[in-house]
Amino acid sequence: MVAPCPTSMMVRSKKTKAVGIPIIDLSMERSKLSELVVKACEEYGFFKVVNHSVPKEVISRLEEEGTEFFSKTSSEKRQAGPATPFGYGCKNIGPNGDMGDLEYLLLHTNPLCISDRSKTISNHPIRFSCAVNDYIEGAKELACEILDLVAEGLWVPDKSSLSKLIRDVHGDSLLRINHYPPVSNKNWDPSKVDPRQLQNCNNNNTIGFGEHSDPQILTILRSNNVGGLQISTHDGLWIPVPPDPNEFFIMVGDALQVLTNGRFVSVRHRALTNTTKSRMSMMYFAAPPLDWWIAPLPKMVTPHNPSLYKPFTWAQYKKAAYSLRLGDSRLDLFKVQQQQEDSHLAPASP
Repeated sequence: MVAPCPTSMMVRSKKTKAVGIPIIDLSMERSKLSELVVKACEEYGFFKVVNHSVPKEVISRLEEEGTEFFSKTSSEKRQAGPATPFGYGCKNIGPNGDMGDLEYLLLHTNPLCISDRSKTISNHPIRFSCAVNDYIEGAKELACEILDLVAEGLWVPDKSSLSKLIRDVHGDSLLRINHYPPVSNKNWDPSKVDPRQLQNCNNNNTIGFGEHSDPQILTILRSNNVGGLQISTHDGLWIPVPPDPNEFFIMVGDALQVLTNGRFVSVRHRALTNTTKSRMSMMYFAAPPLDWWIAPLPKMVTPHNPSLYKPFTWAQYKKAAYSLRLGDSRLDLFKVQQQQEDSHLAPASP
């Protein structure tokens, strides 16, 4: 079934509203399920799943490890950084000046990378590695299940054409754990925040992580019981997302927008801080190997609906993403129309 979430008591403004977020029960009949997943991806690029197969103890073990790490002293946490891009980071979001009121751990999902990083993150590196690997395995299986449902709902002949991008042993998927400490407005300097990120916020919350879309195929998000996440509708209205520590939220990423030739649109989202409680969120970013080419699936391209994007490798897209600011629209660089316009503007050969 699909049902609306109850409205939340989060930040409201002229362009912020509380509406129902799609909730999808993964235990329902398969054909109806795939139809609802596609509908949620089309309308919001975002939905919550219930009755998933990730054990609660797997979720709670990673949350415990995250809580233990972020409760360390600043000097202890800095031993796991700086994030270049992997490891511990604080305030800085990416290499181009974006800032936020948060600290984080960013890890590649390769088990050897996790084992190596765990030595600077935890006093019990084996325990930490096991908790992270178990969570990643559960999140990856959930992502693959969602992508198989997407393929079925879109009537793609090869039902594993999307999930195989994630299952590849050389995949570039990531795990990120964000921690947003309570922030008092007395210590907040709005001059240090991009003015675009202040739109539609009231004075009780600051930007923990600014507006953006995720570049990967799919994001599997889970947070504790503290609110702060907001998503933007296609018409620019911000929707507060009530937290649910027992379930997962699914986000369409830029790469899936390309694979569906724009039928799905990657969801823009942001995180607001809380003045009294800390928020911790865990994101599994499902991505293909660096050398995989990304282009609209053949099923999504017809003479009447030609490809909107030129093909690119995941490595090329990552490079473009790291060259831009957090809130910039990266996909514009890869649109066929943009490519044609650029060629018209190019000087003629002598």
